[in-house]
Amino acid sequence: MGFFDFLYKEKKEQLNKGLEKTKVSLFSKISKALLGKSKIDAAFLDDLEEILLSSDVGVKTTIEIINRIEKRATDEKFLGENELNKLLRDEISGLLDDNALVAKIDFDLTNAPKPYIIMVVGVNGVGKTTTIGKLAHQFQSSGKKVLLGAADTFRAAAVDQLKIWGTRANVPVVALGMNVDPSAVAFDTVKKAVDEQFDVAIIDTAGRLHNKVGLMNELSKIKRVMQKVSPDAPHEILLVLDASTGQNAFEQAKQFTAATEVNALALTKLDGTAKGGVVIGISNEFKIPVKYIGVGEGMNDLQIFNKNEFVDSLFGE
Repeated sequence: MGFFDFLYKEKKEQLNKGLEKTKVSLFSKISKALLGKSKIDAAFLDDLEEILLSSDVGVKTTIEIINRIEKRATDEKFLGENELNKLLRDEISGLLDDNALVAKIDFDLTNAPKPYIIMVVGVNGVGKTTTIGKLAHQFQSSGKKVLLGAADTFRAAAVDQLKIWGTRANVPVVALGMNVDPSAVAFDTVKKAVDEQFDVAIIDTAGRLHNKVGLMNELSKIKRVMQKVSPDAPHEILLVLDASTGQNAFEQAKQFTAATEVNALALTKLDGTAKGGVVIGISNEFKIPVKYIGVGEGMNDLQIFNKNEFVDSLFGE
Protein backbone atom coordinates (compact mmCIF):
# COMPACT_ATOMS: atom_id res chain seq x y z
CA MET A 1 0.00 0.00 0.00
CA GLY A 2 1.42 3.38 -1.04
CA PHE A 3 1.54 6.46 1.21
CA PHE A 4 -1.46 8.14 -0.42
CA ASP A 5 -3.44 4.89 -0.25
CA PHE A 6 -2.70 4.80 3.46
CA LEU A 7 -3.88 8.40 3.91
CA TYR A 8 -7.09 7.65 2.01
CA LYS A 9 -7.77 4.56 4.10
CA GLU A 10 -7.15 6.49 7.32
CA LYS A 11 -9.48 9.30 6.20
CA LYS A 12 -12.18 6.79 5.21
CA GLU A 13 -11.92 5.02 8.56
CA GLN A 14 -12.34 8.37 10.34
CA LEU A 15 -15.44 9.08 8.28
CA ASN A 16 -16.92 5.63 8.92
CA LYS A 17 -16.32 6.02 12.66
CA GLY A 18 -17.74 9.54 12.67
CA LEU A 19 -21.01 8.44 11.03
CA GLU A 20 -21.39 5.23 13.03
CA LYS A 21 -24.05 6.55 15.42
CA THR A 22 -26.21 7.84 12.57
CA LYS A 23 -25.76 4.64 10.58
CA VAL A 24 -26.64 2.34 13.48
CA SER A 25 -29.65 4.42 14.47
CA LEU A 26 -30.97 4.72 10.93
CA PHE A 27 -30.67 1.08 9.93
CA SER A 28 -31.85 -0.41 13.21
CA LYS A 29 -35.04 1.64 12.88
CA ILE A 30 -35.49 0.67 9.22
CA SER A 31 -35.01 -3.02 10.07
CA LYS A 32 -37.61 -2.78 12.81
CA ALA A 33 -40.08 -1.02 10.49
CA LEU A 34 -39.60 -3.71 7.82
CA LEU A 35 -40.09 -6.60 10.23
CA GLY A 36 -42.97 -8.79 9.04
CA LYS A 37 -43.66 -6.67 5.98
CA SER A 38 -44.49 -8.35 2.69
CA LYS A 39 -44.72 -5.10 0.75
CA ILE A 40 -43.79 -1.44 0.89
CA ASP A 41 -47.11 0.07 1.85
CA ALA A 42 -48.40 3.38 3.19
CA ALA A 43 -47.79 2.28 6.78
CA PHE A 44 -44.14 1.56 6.09
CA LEU A 45 -43.69 4.86 4.25
CA ASP A 46 -45.13 6.61 7.29
CA ASP A 47 -42.61 4.79 9.48
CA LEU A 48 -39.80 5.69 7.09
CA GLU A 49 -40.85 9.33 7.18
CA GLU A 50 -40.63 9.29 10.98
CA ILE A 51 -37.20 7.61 10.84
CA LEU A 52 -35.80 10.22 8.46
CA LEU A 53 -37.23 13.06 10.52
CA SER A 54 -35.70 11.59 13.69
CA SER A 55 -32.31 11.66 11.92
CA ASP A 56 -32.94 15.38 11.27
CA VAL A 57 -33.09 15.08 7.52
CA GLY A 58 -35.74 17.80 7.73
CA VAL A 59 -39.38 17.96 6.68
CA LYS A 60 -38.88 19.27 3.15
CA THR A 61 -36.13 16.81 2.24
CA THR A 62 -37.89 13.88 3.92
CA ILE A 63 -41.01 14.50 1.84
CA GLU A 64 -38.89 14.61 -1.32
CA ILE A 65 -37.23 11.30 -0.44
CA ILE A 66 -40.55 9.62 0.42
CA ASN A 67 -42.11 10.82 -2.84
CA ARG A 68 -39.16 9.50 -4.85
CA ILE A 69 -39.32 6.10 -3.16
CA GLU A 70 -43.09 5.89 -3.52
CA LYS A 71 -42.73 6.30 -7.28
CA ARG A 72 -40.28 3.40 -7.46
CA ALA A 73 -41.76 0.97 -4.94
CA THR A 74 -45.22 -0.40 -5.73
CA ASP A 75 -47.58 -2.32 -3.41
CA GLU A 76 -47.25 -5.39 -5.60
CA LYS A 77 -43.49 -5.72 -5.37
CA PHE A 78 -41.75 -6.43 -2.08
CA LEU A 79 -38.48 -4.68 -1.42
CA GLY A 80 -36.42 -6.23 1.35
CA GLU A 81 -34.07 -4.33 3.63
CA ASN A 82 -31.08 -4.57 1.28
CA GLU A 83 -33.10 -3.36 -1.69
CA LEU A 84 -34.62 -0.53 0.32
CA ASN A 85 -31.20 0.55 1.56
CA LYS A 86 -29.99 0.68 -2.03
CA LEU A 87 -33.08 2.66 -3.01
CA LEU A 88 -32.53 5.14 -0.18
CA ARG A 89 -28.85 5.40 -1.08
CA ASP A 90 -29.71 6.15 -4.72
CA GLU A 91 -32.29 8.78 -3.84
CA ILE A 92 -30.07 10.55 -1.28
CA SER A 93 -27.18 10.56 -3.77
CA GLY A 94 -29.57 11.99 -6.32
CA LEU A 95 -30.65 14.78 -3.98
CA LEU A 96 -27.05 15.71 -3.24
CA ASP A 97 -26.26 15.68 -6.96
CA ASP A 98 -29.30 17.80 -7.79
CA ASN A 99 -28.98 20.40 -5.10
CA ALA A 100 -25.43 20.65 -3.71
CA LEU A 101 -22.77 22.30 -5.79
CA VAL A 102 -19.49 20.43 -5.65
CA ALA A 103 -16.86 22.25 -3.62
CA LYS A 104 -14.27 23.34 -6.18
CA ILE A 105 -11.55 24.45 -3.77
CA ASP A 106 -9.70 21.78 -1.81
CA PHE A 107 -6.90 22.04 0.76
CA ASP A 108 -4.42 22.34 -2.10
CA LEU A 109 -6.27 25.51 -3.22
CA THR A 110 -6.25 24.31 -6.82
CA ASN A 111 -7.27 27.17 -9.12
CA ALA A 112 -8.01 29.41 -6.12
CA PRO A 113 -7.31 33.17 -6.13
CA LYS A 114 -4.37 34.27 -4.00
CA PRO A 115 -4.74 35.09 -1.22
CA TYR A 116 -7.90 33.03 -0.80
CA ILE A 117 -9.98 34.85 1.81
CA ILE A 118 -12.40 32.89 4.01
CA MET A 119 -14.79 34.66 6.40
CA VAL A 120 -16.17 32.27 9.02
CA VAL A 121 -19.58 32.87 10.61
CA GLY A 122 -21.75 31.02 13.10
CA VAL A 123 -23.08 31.18 16.64
CA ASN A 124 -21.01 30.54 19.74
CA GLY A 125 -20.61 26.93 20.75
CA VAL A 126 -20.84 25.28 17.33
CA GLY A 127 -17.07 24.72 17.07
CA LYS A 128 -16.35 27.76 14.90
CA THR A 129 -12.92 28.65 16.29
CA THR A 130 -11.94 24.99 16.49
CA THR A 131 -12.95 24.56 12.85
CA ILE A 132 -10.78 27.54 11.91
CA GLY A 133 -7.82 25.99 13.71
CA LYS A 134 -8.32 22.67 11.95
CA LEU A 135 -8.67 24.42 8.58
CA ALA A 136 -5.43 26.29 9.23
CA HIS A 137 -3.68 23.02 10.06
CA GLN A 138 -4.99 21.29 6.93
CA PHE A 139 -3.99 24.15 4.63
CA GLN A 140 -0.62 24.50 6.32
CA SER A 141 -0.02 20.74 6.04
CA SER A 142 -0.72 21.06 2.31
CA GLY A 143 2.22 23.44 2.06
CA LYS A 144 0.22 26.67 2.05
CA LYS A 145 1.11 29.92 3.78
CA VAL A 146 -1.78 30.60 6.14
CA LEU A 147 -2.87 33.66 8.13
CA LEU A 148 -5.63 33.92 10.74
CA GLY A 149 -7.59 37.03 11.71
CA ALA A 150 -9.13 37.32 15.20
CA ALA A 151 -12.17 39.47 14.38
CA ASP A 152 -14.37 37.91 17.08
CA THR A 153 -13.51 40.78 19.43
CA PHE A 154 -16.59 40.70 21.67
CA ARG A 155 -16.55 37.25 23.27
CA ALA A 156 -14.35 36.87 26.30
CA ALA A 157 -11.18 34.91 25.48
CA ALA A 158 -12.12 34.47 21.78
CA VAL A 159 -8.94 36.22 20.63
CA ASP A 160 -6.78 34.16 22.98
CA GLN A 161 -8.49 30.97 21.86
CA LEU A 162 -7.67 31.70 18.22
CA LYS A 163 -4.06 32.50 19.16
CA ILE A 164 -3.80 29.09 20.82
CA TRP A 165 -5.08 27.39 17.66
CA GLY A 166 -2.63 29.48 15.61
CA THR A 167 0.22 28.17 17.75
CA ARG A 168 -1.00 24.58 17.38
CA ALA A 169 -1.26 24.92 13.62
CA ASN A 170 1.99 26.91 13.42
CA VAL A 171 0.38 29.88 11.63
CA PRO A 172 0.43 33.61 12.54
CA VAL A 173 -2.63 35.44 13.89
CA VAL A 174 -3.59 39.09 13.37
CA ALA A 175 -5.13 40.29 16.65
CA LEU A 176 -5.91 43.79 17.91
CA GLY A 177 -7.40 42.73 21.24
CA MET A 178 -10.92 42.70 22.60
CA ASN A 179 -13.69 45.25 22.03
CA VAL A 180 -12.11 46.75 18.91
CA ASP A 181 -13.95 47.14 15.62
CA PRO A 182 -13.93 43.66 13.98
CA SER A 183 -13.75 45.27 10.54
CA ALA A 184 -10.40 46.81 11.52
CA VAL A 185 -9.05 43.32 12.24
CA ALA A 186 -10.42 42.07 8.92
CA PHE A 187 -8.79 44.97 7.07
CA ASP A 188 -5.39 44.38 8.68
CA THR A 189 -5.61 40.64 8.04
CA VAL A 190 -6.43 40.98 4.34
CA LYS A 191 -3.79 43.71 3.87
CA LYS A 192 -1.11 41.54 5.49
CA ALA A 193 -2.20 38.56 3.43
CA VAL A 194 -1.90 40.59 0.20
CA ASP A 195 1.33 42.40 1.11
CA GLU A 196 3.13 39.29 2.35
CA GLN A 197 1.75 36.91 -0.29
CA PHE A 198 -0.13 34.47 1.91
CA ASP A 199 -2.01 31.70 0.14
CA VAL A 200 -5.04 31.79 2.42
CA ALA A 201 -6.42 34.04 5.16
CA ILE A 202 -9.17 32.81 7.50
CA ILE A 203 -11.07 35.45 9.46
CA ASP A 204 -13.06 34.63 12.57
CA THR A 205 -16.16 36.74 13.30
CA ALA A 206 -18.29 37.27 16.39
CA GLY A 207 -20.57 34.35 17.17
CA ARG A 208 -23.57 36.50 17.95
CA LEU A 209 -26.93 34.87 18.49
CA HIS A 210 -28.32 34.24 15.03
CA ASN A 211 -31.49 36.29 15.65
CA LYS A 212 -29.68 39.54 16.52
CA VAL A 213 -30.74 42.38 14.22
CA GLY A 214 -27.27 43.90 13.99
CA LEU A 215 -25.72 40.76 12.49
CA MET A 216 -26.44 41.71 8.88
CA ASN A 217 -24.98 45.20 9.25
CA GLU A 218 -21.87 43.95 11.05
CA LEU A 219 -21.07 41.25 8.48
CA SER A 220 -21.78 43.64 5.59
CA LYS A 221 -19.36 46.18 7.06
CA ILE A 222 -16.62 43.55 7.45
CA LYS A 223 -17.06 42.56 3.79
CA ARG A 224 -16.94 46.17 2.57
CA VAL A 225 -13.74 46.86 4.50
CA MET A 226 -12.06 43.70 3.16
CA GLN A 227 -12.93 44.76 -0.38
CA LYS A 228 -10.96 47.98 0.00
CA VAL A 229 -7.87 45.77 -0.11
CA SER A 230 -9.07 42.78 -2.15
CA PRO A 231 -12.10 43.66 -4.33
CA ASP A 232 -13.36 40.04 -4.56
CA ALA A 233 -13.00 39.26 -0.85
CA PRO A 234 -14.21 37.21 0.83
CA HIS A 235 -14.03 34.37 -1.67
CA GLU A 236 -15.71 32.02 0.77
CA ILE A 237 -18.25 32.80 3.51
CA LEU A 238 -18.26 29.65 5.59
CA LEU A 239 -21.16 29.01 7.97
CA VAL A 240 -20.26 26.58 10.77
CA LEU A 241 -23.15 24.54 12.18
CA ASP A 242 -23.25 21.95 14.96
CA ALA A 243 -24.84 18.81 13.48
CA SER A 244 -25.86 17.56 16.91
CA THR A 245 -28.29 20.47 17.37
CA GLY A 246 -30.57 19.08 14.66
CA GLN A 247 -33.39 21.46 13.78
CA ASN A 248 -31.67 24.37 15.50
CA ALA A 249 -28.95 24.06 12.86
CA PHE A 250 -31.65 24.55 10.19
CA GLU A 251 -32.82 27.72 11.94
CA GLN A 252 -29.27 29.07 12.19
CA ALA A 253 -28.72 28.34 8.49
CA LYS A 254 -31.93 30.22 7.69
CA GLN A 255 -30.89 33.28 9.68
CA PHE A 256 -27.28 33.44 8.48
CA THR A 257 -28.10 32.88 4.82
CA ALA A 258 -30.56 35.78 5.12
CA ALA A 259 -27.90 37.96 6.78
CA THR A 260 -25.01 37.36 4.38
CA GLU A 261 -24.06 35.52 1.19
CA VAL A 262 -23.06 32.18 2.67
CA ASN A 263 -21.57 29.99 -0.05
CA ALA A 264 -20.16 27.07 1.97
CA LEU A 265 -21.17 25.09 5.05
CA ALA A 266 -19.22 23.18 7.68
CA LEU A 267 -21.09 20.61 9.78
CA THR A 268 -19.25 19.81 13.01
CA LYS A 269 -19.58 17.13 15.72
CA LEU A 270 -21.01 14.44 13.44
CA ASP A 271 -19.16 11.83 15.48
CA GLY A 272 -21.17 12.68 18.58
CA THR A 273 -24.67 12.45 17.16
CA ALA A 274 -27.15 10.08 15.51
CA LYS A 275 -28.57 13.06 13.62
CA GLY A 276 -26.15 12.97 10.68
CA GLY A 277 -29.11 13.34 8.33
CA VAL A 278 -28.84 17.06 8.93
CA VAL A 279 -26.04 17.08 6.33
CA ILE A 280 -28.50 15.88 3.68
CA GLY A 281 -31.35 18.14 4.73
CA ILE A 282 -29.42 21.39 5.02
CA SER A 283 -27.57 20.82 1.75
CA ASN A 284 -30.85 20.12 -0.04
CA GLU A 285 -32.97 22.83 1.56
CA PHE A 286 -30.56 25.76 1.29
CA LYS A 287 -28.89 24.80 -2.00
CA ILE A 288 -25.49 25.58 -0.47
CA PRO A 289 -22.69 22.99 -0.62
CA VAL A 290 -21.61 21.30 2.57
CA LYS A 291 -17.88 21.78 2.11
CA TYR A 292 -16.42 20.47 5.37
CA ILE A 293 -17.57 17.91 7.94
CA GLY A 294 -16.14 17.35 11.40
CA VAL A 295 -15.90 13.67 12.34
CA GLY A 296 -13.69 13.83 15.44
CA GLU A 297 -11.63 16.00 17.76
CA GLY A 298 -8.25 15.52 16.11
CA MET A 299 -6.56 18.13 13.93
CA ASN A 300 -7.07 15.92 10.87
CA ASP A 301 -10.69 15.07 11.63
CA LEU A 302 -12.09 17.96 9.57
CA GLN A 303 -12.65 16.59 6.08
CA ILE A 304 -13.69 18.08 2.77
CA PHE A 305 -17.18 16.71 2.19
CA ASN A 306 -17.34 14.11 -0.54
CA LYS A 307 -20.87 13.04 -1.46
CA ASN A 308 -19.91 9.56 -2.63
CA GLU A 309 -17.78 8.79 0.43
CA PHE A 310 -20.46 10.16 2.76
CA VAL A 311 -23.16 7.96 1.23
CA ASP A 312 -20.82 4.94 1.21
CA SER A 313 -20.11 5.38 4.91
CA LEU A 314 -23.76 5.95 5.77
CA PHE A 315 -25.05 2.93 3.86
CA GLY A 316 -22.00 0.69 3.80
CA GLU A 317 -19.66 0.00 0.91
